[in-house]
Amino acid sequence: MLNNSFVTKSVGTLTLGEKLKKIRSDRRVSLGEISRVTRIPVKYLEYLDAGNYEKLPVDVYVKGFLRSYAEYLGIDEKILIRLYEKEKGIRKNLDKDKPKEKPRQPISVSYFAITPRLVIIILMALLLGGGLFYLYKEIGSFSDAPRLIVLSPENNSSISDNSVSIEGLTDSDAKIFINDQPIPVNDEGRFQETVTLQSGANPLNIKAINRFNKETLQVVTVQADYEPEIVPAGLEAAEDNRLQRAGVAIEISVSPDPVWLSVETDGNLVFSGTMPAGTSQSFNANEKITISSGRGNATFIKLNGRDIGALNDSPEAVRGITFTPTPTK
Repeated sequence: MLNNSFVTKSVGTLTLGEKLKKIRSDRRVSLGEISRVTRIPVKYLEYLDAGNYEKLPVDVYVKGFLRSYAEYLGIDEKILIRLYEKEKGIRKNLDKDKPKEKPRQPISVSYFAITPRLVIIILMALLLGGGLFYLYKEIGSFSDAPRLIVLSPENNSSISDNSVSIEGLTDSDAKIFINDQPIPVNDEGRFQETVTLQSGANPLNIKAINRFNKETLQVVTVQADYEPEIVPAGLEAAEDNRLQRAGVAIEISVSPDPVWLSVETDGNLVFSGTMPAGTSQSFNANEKITISSGRGNATFIKLNGRDIGALNDSPEAVRGITFTPTPTK
């Protein structure tokens, strides 16, 4: 006689819930923190951990949850979605094999009739429910701070360069500021900006502000381990003469606040980013250097070693100021 019972074997593959728990444990993050950033209700995160898929909403929402979950944890979203679909399919097949008893339904006679008055009542109820739902979402948006996920660089990381690229995610309607300088955000809520660093520790204040003026702040510290170039005092005059003969040499410094800058040399974009206050950078070109600045009166220029002061006297942004061997503004 054949034995129809199943033999259970232990396998090394982790379930979706076990995998999520392990990743959270390794990175020391809680369900509450993940819910706050991704806006996934905690109860749905708990259902994913426990494998209670029957308590989750329809698949299109669950897959959206898993994409946000994976994005926060920094892992491939396809892995989580594939595990979810596999485990849900297995459970569905097991449920099909179970015999189901159909309860006897009593014979009932319906006296329900659709009338114009009933149709009007249903439409009014739908309109009222839609209005209340919209109001609920608006109130929720008003009370919630915007999400802010800094993908790179990591806090307390070290680099051997004088600049770093900052990348991250926020709400599509939020504004991003790095060291109080506005940074563009695309329609998907992604942002990227290059920031010039001083040698040593550089705290980067990254702030997201939504349309209700709610804000989220993260401070990321980057250690820049590089030696600033030092020109011996006896060679400065000779270097200035050489640069004047070679073309255009400009040293740009910013003070007293960080300033966004764009620099083109001979028509090529060589720098676009935010320079911290008190720092400077040098650029060389054969024919011309074109500068755009977020604050003209906080951007100071030395042309071929000669100090010519601020770009202008205005605290507003200035664009397309060109310098040649014979300065023209």
